[in-house]
Amino acid sequence: MEASMHFQCRPVDAAFFDTAPMLFSNVVDLDALPSKVFAIFEDGESWPHWFHAIHKLVWTSEKPYGVGSTRTASLATVSIDEHFFIWEPGRRMAFYATGTSMPLAHALAEDYQLEEIEPGKTRFNYRVAMEPHLMVSLGGPLSKMYFESMFESACKNLKAYVKQ
Repeated sequence: MEASMHFQCRPVDAAFFDTAPMLFSNVVDLDALPSKVFAIFEDGESWPHWFHAIHKLVWTSEKPYGVGSTRTASLATVSIDEHFFIWEPGRRMAFYATGTSMPLAHALAEDYQLEEIEPGKTRFNYRVAMEPHLMVSLGGPLSKMYFESMFESACKNLKAYVKQ
């Protein structure tokens, strides 16, 4: 683990997406096959092109990726070490944060679900669950609005990105 990750996060499982104190959910329909969207998610280089809050995303484990794979996401103000606990190629991936460079959350997880709704069209259900640190909690509605805006933008930008 990088020396910069001073704040440990606790591991969680899929139940956390229903029980976390802070939950975000976005659904967007994409003009692409689930396998193509999943390939975009696997490609660390693609993330900054559509998830603009992410400056860099680096896999810290070898291919083939799967349950147990790790990566680090670098945003403007924080880096997050991630550990994948669900990996279903073309269908679903989910990770929890193992550590962050700032006190962001005691627990944080993201869930990426893909469902083919008609030939060549995929519904992307993106869920983020967080047990925020005090610093984030104190931001109250502003913190929530900031995260909501970031996740909504990512979905909107992904829709444009898959058309390229």
